[in-house]
Amino acid sequence: MKKQVFQLSFILTFFLLLGCGGGDDPEPQKSAEEIAIEELTGDGSQTWVVAGGGMVTHNGQTVTSDYADFEMTFTASGSNQSYLTLNNHLLFDDSGSWDFSGSNYDQIVLSGAQPAAGQIISFSTIGSNLRLEFNVPQPSIAGGRIMALAGDYVFDLKKK
Repeated sequence: MKKQVFQLSFILTFFLLLGCGGGDDPEPQKSAEEIAIEELTGDGSQTWVVAGGGMVTHNGQTVTSDYADFEMTFTASGSNQSYLTLNNHLLFDDSGSWDFSGSNYDQIVLSGAQPAAGQIISFSTIGSNLRLEFNVPQPSIAGGRIMALAGDYVFDLKKK
C-alpha cells in the first residue's frame, strides 16, 4: 500500500511540475511613443491619401480639390523617421524627416524648407483615418506664395 501511495505521489508531482513549466512570456507593454509611431507608420511605412473620401480645409474653407492627389508616407525604422509627399502644392517638402514635438506623442514636426516644415502638426488616428492639424504663420516679410499659404490647415487622410 505504501508503495502505491508513493507511486501515486510521484506521478502527481511529475504532472504538477510539467504543468508549471515554461510557457510564453507576456509581451512587454508598448510605450506611448511606440504606439504613436505605429499610428503613423503602421508596420514601418504607411501612405495616407486624400483620394477615397479625404478632405482638406484651409482657414475653414474646403480646398480638397486642390489636394485631390495628395499623398503622404510616414516611415520609421529604428531611430530614422522620414516622410515623403506627392502633389503637395509647395505646402510640404517632397521628403524629409519627422519627429515628435518633445514628449507630445500626438504632435510631430517635419524637417524642410516649405511652409509646413518646422510647424507643430497635431495628429490623431481613428481606424483608417489620419487627421493632421497645423498653422502656417504669416511671414514677417511679405511674399506672395507664403502669404497665400499662411493659415490654419486640416488634412483628413485615408490609409492607402
